[in-house]
Amino acid sequence: MDGENAHSSHDPESYSNEPDSPLSTRFEEHSISQHTFTTSHRVGVSQSYSQRHFIKHSLVFSKKKQLGISSNTYLRPSIVFKSRSRFMAFPPAALVALHLLLLPAPSFSEAEDEACLSNLHRSLEDPTNSLRNWTSSTFASPCNGLTTFLHGATCNNGRVYKLSLPNLSLAGSISPFISNCTNLQSLDLSSNSLTGPIPPELSLLLNLAVLNLSSNLLSGFIPPQLALCAYLNVIDLHSNLLTGPIPEQLGGLVRLSSFDVSNNRLQGLIPLLLSNRSGTALPRFNASSFTGNRGLYGFPLPPLKGRGLSVLAIVGIGLGSGLLSLVLSFTAVCIWLRVTEREGMMPGEEGKISHLMPDY
Repeated sequence: MDGENAHSSHDPESYSNEPDSPLSTRFEEHSISQHTFTTSHRVGVSQSYSQRHFIKHSLVFSKKKQLGISSNTYLRPSIVFKSRSRFMAFPPAALVALHLLLLPAPSFSEAEDEACLSNLHRSLEDPTNSLRNWTSSTFASPCNGLTTFLHGATCNNGRVYKLSLPNLSLAGSISPFISNCTNLQSLDLSSNSLTGPIPPELSLLLNLAVLNLSSNLLSGFIPPQLALCAYLNVIDLHSNLLTGPIPEQLGGLVRLSSFDVSNNRLQGLIPLLLSNRSGTALPRFNASSFTGNRGLYGFPLPPLKGRGLSVLAIVGIGLGSGLLSLVLSFTAVCIWLRVTEREGMMPGEEGKISHLMPDY
């Protein structure tokens, strides 16, 4: 081996210091190989060719280091690769290691979507088997560019950005892990039989623009944390079993153009920022957005007739009871006077009085 190295180092064809040589190249241990790999992708070269190119440059650099030759010196490939079989005899373990280094790292975004979808699927009951293609294999890689095999999901740039599962007879609850779909912009689970609360973790979906959970059996309060979703344009929660007041924080959603909480069990005053348009006397949302909540009041709802009737009823009961007391008192006085008058009359006086009366 030493003789070979000595021969190679003095062979005029083995290397050249000519700066004008068209094949002269400055080799560096990592940056050049990485640059070559990146550039090869930019010009559309296949990944396999780029990997071979990287391996060749690594071998050339190692050979130069072994021979003590400057990295700026051109070294004939024939010196490094004496034959094709010699290149193919490169240790397989090293090739595997280099291949693993060149493989793209696993996408953290895909892992987030996988956790989101798998946990949501576990929290749902699917009696009609509408989500039969929601399996662990599809969760591992839910998106392939713009396409996906998941029913109801839509992808963009390799991420799930829309979930639409309306009217599928789904039961169960909404998993808080749905917040892992951080690129989600639209969530529609309407017209199902979902129960339980609305998870406050939805506030972590900062890109969410459409939230439709209407026509379910959801209960509990409306999470005020939804106000953190600044891009919300639509909130539709009608026909559920929601209780408590409407959070005032929702009035700060300036992009909100559609809001419906009708036919629930909400109570309290409608927040001012949801009831009036800024600077005008017109309602921001129509009364139909709030109807069907017996305990809810305020503009734009009309005055509660139930409350007016109850006040009148109280007044009527008071007046009626007073009049009845007056009549009973007057009747009692009359009876007492009658009895007193009879008891005070002497016996025989009635005859005397009749005797004095003239005959006609």
